Amino acid sequence: MMMDVLIIEDDALHRSYLHEAVRAALPECRSVVEAENGLIGEAQARSSRIEHVVMDLQMSERNGIEAARTIWRERPDTKILFWSNYSDEAYVRGVSRIVPEGATYGYVLKSASEDRLKLALRSVFMESQCVIDREVRGIQQKSLGNSLGLSDVEYEILIDVALGLTDKAIAHRKHLSLRSVQNRLQQLYEKLDVYESCGRNHEGSEGWFNLRMRAVAVALQRKVLNTSALERAERDLQASGRM
Repeated sequence: MMMDVLIIEDDALHRSYLHEAVRAALPECRSVVEAENGLIGEAQARSSRIEHVVMDLQMSERNGIEAARTIWRERPDTKILFWSNYSDEAYVRGVSRIVPEGATYGYVLKSASEDRLKLALRSVFMESQCVIDREVRGIQQKSLGNSLGLSDVEYEILIDVALGLTDKAIAHRKHLSLRSVQNRLQQLYEKLDVYESCGRNHEGSEGWFNLRMRAVAVALQRKVLNTSALERAERDLQASGRM
């Protein structure tokens, strides 16, 4: 089976490295197309109808999550291998939330060996197998499956809190009762150890901290949230007309 591969990566040296890895791992590859950011990558995928994509996550113009979401929305059968420096929960959760049902994808860290990268390329593109690095898989299980990880609803509420929305606004957006939002906020505080982080620094700290802001601060420190996730959420909020 002959194929075309699209590389979306903003670092020229990394693009060259990926180009060589693709050629070495995939003799079936007919052509390799390169794009220097997510916005150009989206256009290349659209015009060339390429269904095999290797991309970075953190890029200027348009990051990998945004580009992948657009590519998958237009062509859900596209196979995408994410190749990234980041295994932060915010990136891992961001990828997990946009993968279409039944889609084939991979998530390999740039610290992985060249052999690991080549194996992932063949597994994802030729054998339609999902390949997730062990470190990334561990974070997926922690964030999505572990009882101490945030549920999707809790994570979405955390995003809304970071955007500055009130409990009433969150309840309206999520079609929840005000009490449900407040209960989930309490669960979120407990899972992020917000109460502990407040009490550890100041005895009788109830008057020292705003729990909502503290939750956002802790989430950023632990890389449960990152600026890419917040920027994406802000765009979605503006596109929806706020409410």
